[in-house]
Amino acid sequence: MLQVRHHMEYLELAIELLDTKLETLTKPYAAAIKLLYTIPGMKNDSAVTIISEIGTDMSQFASSRRLCSWAGLTPGNNQTAGKKKTVKITRAGVYIKPMLVQAAHAAVKCTSQV
Repeated sequence: MLQVRHHMEYLELAIELLDTKLETLTKPYAAAIKLLYTIPGMKNDSAVTIISEIGTDMSQFASSRRLCSWAGLTPGNNQTAGKKKTVKITRAGVYIKPMLVQAAHAAVKCTSQV
């Protein structure tokens, strides 16, 4: 039982150190994170994931469509001779895509309660 308690204390300390490091690393992006909080369903982890994946310089994406395509949120257009083959969503955006889907679900629940 004592070993379990020591292990739990070690894990709690490790999590606290990681939280402190994350807070230090995200400090320069505080304004952008605060702006993302204005989106319904957006929490700190989601905002930090967006900033870490995309950054704050949107000039690298010519349009919102390009950003969505880069994040893997748009289905492919595989068409030959007028016949559609598959329209699966791409495998891109392994971190940002699930987070955005989760934030969208939270936003739907948030707005439905208003």
